Amino acid sequence: MQTITRTEELAAFCARAHEAPYVTVDTEFLRERTYYSKLCLVQLALPPADDADGDAVLVDPLSPDLSLDPLVALFRDTSVVKVFHAARQDLEIFSIEFGVIPEPLFDTQVAAMVCGFGEQVGYETLVKRIARASLDKSSRFTDWSRRPLTEAQKVYALADVTHLRKIYEFLEKKLRDTGRHRWVAEELALLGDPATYVTHPEDAWRRVKTRNASPRFLAILRELAAFRETYAQARNVPRNRVFKDDALVELASTKPASAEDLGRSRLLLREARKGEIAQGILDAVARGQAMDKDDLPKIEGGPDKGQVNPALADLLRVLLKARTESSGVAPKLIAPSADLDALASGDRDVPALKGWRREVFGEDALRLCEGRIALAADGSKVAVIEL
Repeated sequence: MQTITRTEELAAFCARAHEAPYVTVDTEFLRERTYYSKLCLVQLALPPADDADGDAVLVDPLSPDLSLDPLVALFRDTSVVKVFHAARQDLEIFSIEFGVIPEPLFDTQVAAMVCGFGEQVGYETLVKRIARASLDKSSRFTDWSRRPLTEAQKVYALADVTHLRKIYEFLEKKLRDTGRHRWVAEELALLGDPATYVTHPEDAWRRVKTRNASPRFLAILRELAAFRETYAQARNVPRNRVFKDDALVELASTKPASAEDLGRSRLLLREARKGEIAQGILDAVARGQAMDKDDLPKIEGGPDKGQVNPALADLLRVLLKARTESSGVAPKLIAPSADLDALASGDRDVPALKGWRREVFGEDALRLCEGRIALAADGSKVAVIEL
């Protein structure tokens, strides 16, 4: 197996790839000690010839003699499909570090959900079910930044793109046969948007789990989360190394106003009780406390649980199950539980009522909500009855 460490070697491979219909891609990276992922390895494979295993290589981005410019140019070549499995983290790296998102894009995890393989189906499952092969996962959690790579690491890494070729060809044919290419394209539009990979500190609070919906508490939470995100980005350290979510929620509740107050925290790391982090926490709390009432944040997007019609929500779940059984699409891909509750509360601005989801489920869901259809048991199936 070839490990590319020089720019001219990568350019030669990419020249062959520009003539291919598709290239499979995967990456290995580290993120435990940094805010941004550190790219450690790129795996690439071209379609196999009739009498060969195909062209598959490992690319070492840590090599001092290698520039990834030829790969970036390949990613911008719209005549070659770039095939990934569960592409989001790979695309985040390429978008942030190189300013490019591969186009056109094909994600086998998304395609598999559309083709009836269940929710969030893993690569190993697809290898077994489609490629009829098995994977050695012993190198999965190794340190990919250490050199030289072991033979076991290389074999493991290359398998992530060689089996992917057969999986892609199988799923692409199935989508073509069922006319569902457009469904996958709609799903991949978000992955192909560079804005997906930009983290805005002012929105970081929305990822923090809390049951406290007090606007003043949320204001302090928002300021603390924004400070933590900005600090972590600037120093390229994990946000939890600054302070963890449970400490963040505690600080928003206790509202410390001095270093002495910080010293009473049960959850704050020792390093965060002094210096820049401590001052940043106190300043953030003060900003949240001083915020005008009209500027206080509110939790949005979820239905008012008091207004949800529980019987209607249950009927929508039955309808969804019936429609996914007939279409073979993973239920959560069409409408997660929160969307069904939103529909049952009267909300009509939900993904289930848009695009291909409306065709599969949304139109009937609206008719059920409006009393134009009913559901009945028909043996082991659910029948839709026009009213």
